[in-house]
Amino acid sequence: MRWTRPNIWTAVFLSTVTQGLRHSKLPRQASTIVVDTSTVHQTIDGFGFSEAFGHAAEIQALDEDLQQQVLDMLFDPSKGAGFTILRNRIGSTAGTSIEPTGPGSPDAEPTYTWDGDDSGQVWLSQQAIKYNGNSKIYADAWSAPGYMKTNNDEANGGYLCGVTDQTCQTEDWKQAYADYLVKYVQLYAQEGVDITHLGFLNEPSYTPDYSSMNSDGQQAADFLAVLRSTVKDAGLSTSLTCCDDFGWDDQADLLSGIQATNGEEFVDIITVHTYASQPTYKMNTSKPVWMTEACVTDPWSITWYESGAESEGYTWANRIFTAIVDYDVSAYLYWIGAEAADVNSFLVNWRNDVIETSGRFWAFAQWSRYVQVGATRVNVTGSPDGVKTGAFRNPDDTFTMNFLNTNDDSVTVSVDLSGVAASGVKGYVTDNNNSLGGLNATFSGGIVGASLPGRSMVALVLS
Repeated sequence: MRWTRPNIWTAVFLSTVTQGLRHSKLPRQASTIVVDTSTVHQTIDGFGFSEAFGHAAEIQALDEDLQQQVLDMLFDPSKGAGFTILRNRIGSTAGTSIEPTGPGSPDAEPTYTWDGDDSGQVWLSQQAIKYNGNSKIYADAWSAPGYMKTNNDEANGGYLCGVTDQTCQTEDWKQAYADYLVKYVQLYAQEGVDITHLGFLNEPSYTPDYSSMNSDGQQAADFLAVLRSTVKDAGLSTSLTCCDDFGWDDQADLLSGIQATNGEEFVDIITVHTYASQPTYKMNTSKPVWMTEACVTDPWSITWYESGAESEGYTWANRIFTAIVDYDVSAYLYWIGAEAADVNSFLVNWRNDVIETSGRFWAFAQWSRYVQVGATRVNVTGSPDGVKTGAFRNPDDTFTMNFLNTNDDSVTVSVDLSGVAASGVKGYVTDNNNSLGGLNATFSGGIVGASLPGRSMVALVLS
């Protein structure tokens, strides 16, 4: 689709609501939605998941037919979600670390070990790139190796030796840890995998009994300065992230501490989880913000919508909408993409060698299929009551409009496209009866029309 001037494209959406028997039969007063393409918000970096802690190896070990089905659901933009970000774990335990034995001091020569597999993560990264050559591979460390930390343990928190207020008998390990992370990136490069994004912390405000490391903003800034110079000296173009904290508020506090010590200049992407708190305000930064981990852990459910429970797909469609459209998040990742078990911490299940997809999976797919990597979000005002609207200009010159109808009843929208040289429109809907099903959308005389079912997510893609 070719865009015509002027820059501001005004699309008028006249919405009426189909009323149920329990409501008045009179339609709601018409609302006007204005899309302003001259007001551009964030660029979309993609959608994705992780297969850390050995889950990648589980997919790698499947028989060929089932493995192909799982990969198609995760990465194929026609058969599945078309995810474009894979988050890998940089190991710190004896069985996963590239430097399992401490060299004795920060200045001693390290001895690296590499099996070319990394718990299946190398293979899965290669598959992601085969499906989409622009896939982002995000390598994130939950902790430094234990011998680099104040508690001499890769688990149970502890701090990196040498950051502010944290000293160790073996002195400062900041440079050694930076060298460790750069070596990891270089080992992946040997396997034909470009690690595009690199992180050194995971949930630093949380102290579990597995791989973890604590940090405040000052301490994160201390290490970021060292890591940035080490990456540069190695000739790498890898983007640096920080800090995957436990909740939106936790990350906002940590970011404030980084900014107070002028450390933000060393980081490229602000990364955050939403376990402790969801976004209710924009992160105070000019850097892109990625939501890199969230999930639910109750028993496995494929439901789209029943009551608004946390496990339902509709709930996650709502959360992604809020993060991206209200609070400028550029990427959104679930915890695990696929597994065979009876919990909701993943999106695709292959129990009994049969593929099952959750409502959460289709909520993500509504975004990852139709809002492309590199799309820019443009301004939308005047959405009707109960309808969330996002408008995105894609790099391939298509334009995607996402709607979330939070009403129980359907809403009819008419879109005036008379100022745009569009050749057609296709609609896609997910609700209790459809999973990216075709939605009838009309196109005549520059006007697009569609009816959004109750409690549904709809994408209208203009070509």
